[in-house]
Formats: sequence, structure tokens, C-alpha cells
Amino acid sequence: MQMAKTYQGRLVAEGLRFALVVSRFNEFVTRRLLEGAMDALLRHGASEDDIDVVWVPGTFEIPVVARRLAACGRYHAVACLGAVIRGGTAHWEYIASQVARGVSAVGLETGVPTIFGVLTADSLDHAIERAGAKGENRGAVAAHSAIEMATLMGELASLPEGARRRAGRAASK
Repeated sequence: MQMAKTYQGRLVAEGLRFALVVSRFNEFVTRRLLEGAMDALLRHGASEDDIDVVWVPGTFEIPVVARRLAACGRYHAVACLGAVIRGGTAHWEYIASQVARGVSAVGLETGVPTIFGVLTADSLDHAIERAGAKGENRGAVAAHSAIEMATLMGELASLPEGARRRAGRAASK
């Protein structure tokens, strides 16, 4: 029996360029996410010279900046880091939903992996916990996804263009 061709990203960041878009709002949390992301990228071989950090005022501003960075051709992946914390109104739900939609659209429009590393938390304590205070840092998780997706896209780039079109048509049937 013949084995199917398998494509999979690797956690090897050496030689890749990354942009990290970070929300300044809830900076106490987002700075921890950034630290986790930087640590993960460096641990997996990225050079500090190949990582650019771009601060935006709030989470809602992340997609437009991510779009600009993804479209410039300089980065293999863009990771978006922020924290939206539940308040007394539904405002946080609208923000979280629109940012998730926007970040997803950037990746689909540009073909550059654009990673959603925005926490949606019920409380500040919950956000701090997910930013690595008591467990896994979600900024590091976003960086791991960025590395894997960047290397996967590099592997998929070797597919002939026609094969990609045929595969897309077959998947849509």
C-alpha cells in the first residue's frame, strides 16, 4: 500500500521573519503574551533581528495593521496578540468577534499565516492565568502556530500552481 504524501509544519523558526501585532489596551496582560511569544520564537531558532513588534492602541486596531504587515511581503507569519476581558456590557463580544473575523480575513486575503492570539477572558484573573501566570502562555502558543504555519506554507509552495487549483476544485465538490 502506498503512503499518502503528508505535509506538516515544523517548529523550526530559523531563517523566518515574524511580525507580532500587540494591543496596548490591557498591557499588563498583553506584555506577558508578548514575552511568551518572543521566548517561543527565539527558542525555536528565530533571530531577534527577524522579529518585529508593532504596538497598536487596542485590540480592534489589530486586523488593519496585521493586513499591512502581511501584505508587505517581508514576513512569513504575523501573530496577533491582545486581551479582551468581559465587562458589564456586550461590547467585549462585539470586539472579540470582529477582531477574530478580521484576523482570519487577513490570512485568507494575503496567503500569509495570520495567527489569532487574542485572549477572550471572563475576568482579569482569567486573562492573567492564560497569559502564563499559572499555566501555558497563550502568546507562546500563538508563536508556535506562527512557526508551524510558516514552515507548512513553505512546503506547500513547492506544489505546482495547477495542482493547487485542482485540489481546490476537488475539495469544493
